[in-house]
Amino acid sequence: MDSTVRLWDLASGKTMTTLTHHKKSVRVMALHPTEFTFATASPDNIKQWKCPEGQFMRNFEGPGGVTGGGGIVNAMAVNADNVVFTGSDNGAMGFWDWKSGHKFQRLDSLVQPGSLDSEAGIVCAEFDKTGLRLITGEADKRIKIWKEDDQATPETHALDWKPLFLRKRY
Repeated sequence: MDSTVRLWDLASGKTMTTLTHHKKSVRVMALHPTEFTFATASPDNIKQWKCPEGQFMRNFEGPGGVTGGGGIVNAMAVNADNVVFTGSDNGAMGFWDWKSGHKFQRLDSLVQPGSLDSEAGIVCAEFDKTGLRLITGEADKRIKIWKEDDQATPETHALDWKPLFLRKRY
């Protein structure tokens, strides 16, 4: 809640580094399964770091901000294909590219019929061992298993993304 991330020396039990780049409380973090890197999320941004010193690498950005719907990120997972998933307290789901920090897809989780809208939240997430299926635990007391859309094409899931340095500034 103090907006920091601490890296610990487990042998000595002491803090090695305190990362202070977040402006709001850090809600969740995820380790990359094959790289020596990790990401942290607060209500207003997602940041990527390098181990063991905690060197800042990049901010993640995408249309509509971190959640695209004003929610707070509570869950995050990364697979070996460099896909980052974020799930928020309002059911907003974001899919990000680990290498560029770009959000390439946004979905909304649906609540169980008869549930309140406030039960749309995603509280935990993890990719399975293959990295092809995403498992989420949600506030409506359901566990969901998601898989990639085999029918997706660049036309059906178009991206309007350009690197930051190519965007027009107004």
